[in-house]
Amino acid sequence: MAAVSADGSAPPGEPVRAAGGVLWREGDPGGVEVALVHRPRYDDWTLPKGKLQAGEFPVQAAIREVFEETGVEGVPQVRLPSVHYLTGEPGQRKSVDFWSMRSRLDLGHKPDDEVSEVRWLSPRAAGSLLTYGHDRGVLAAFLALPRITAEVLLVRHARAGSRQSWHGPDELRPLDSVGVRQAAQLSSVLALFAPAAVVSASPLRCRDTVAPMGVPVTVDRALDETSPDGLPGARRALLALASAATPTVICSQGKVIPPLLADLHPGNATATEGYRTPKGTGWLLALSGTGVVSADRLS
Repeated sequence: MAAVSADGSAPPGEPVRAAGGVLWREGDPGGVEVALVHRPRYDDWTLPKGKLQAGEFPVQAAIREVFEETGVEGVPQVRLPSVHYLTGEPGQRKSVDFWSMRSRLDLGHKPDDEVSEVRWLSPRAAGSLLTYGHDRGVLAAFLALPRITAEVLLVRHARAGSRQSWHGPDELRPLDSVGVRQAAQLSSVLALFAPAAVVSASPLRCRDTVAPMGVPVTVDRALDETSPDGLPGARRALLALASAATPTVICSQGKVIPPLLADLHPGNATATEGYRTPKGTGWLLALSGTGVVSADRLS
């Protein structure tokens, strides 16, 4: 990802990075409504979106910008197609990442200079009102999705030095100074999802990775590398957690996550290498029933 300044500007030649969402809520029985925003500066109707700030994950910016433009706290689910276009400034391009976003809490939006109106519409009415074809394409991608029933944030513990340099029980190996910083950054993103449950493998480094969120952490040894139940046990644990509470944050280990993702979402990679997860990073999983619809890197 190209670096951005605090005002969202990009280095010369690089596109301006932005993020937003197709924000939805339950509508008529069996249906949904999506939110559009009217921007008085351009007199257009668009999907809510805005520029990344310095140091933001794209999904973090999407949550913030959707809230600022609609007053709704949304929960990202599935990564939708990105759009790319010229902004009207000489040679300036913009790249916008989108997610489908479930409405969690609507606090209302007061009209301002950026957004004069938020309107909830049926998908058909929204498609007719949207000003830009690229927004209609993103909406069409959202409508093609199955109904998402759960969100799981599956993360790998932050850095904890090396096993060789630690002389105590490996389960008690703590985060190092880099890992503490990684855990703080990762937890700041995870907390934006307002998780209903936070579950960790038993090693201290896993528990300490999600501890900065400030919510109770439940330990499940089925998520350990050394679990006697292996991959089937980890799979059962994740699916049970997803069915019980959503969103759920799960922290596990490097030898568990790639094969677990390859088992749950085999269409995304031909081998577990496609799901290699560096320490202090993770995935946003969207589930429909017991099937994983998408696996999006939190990076």
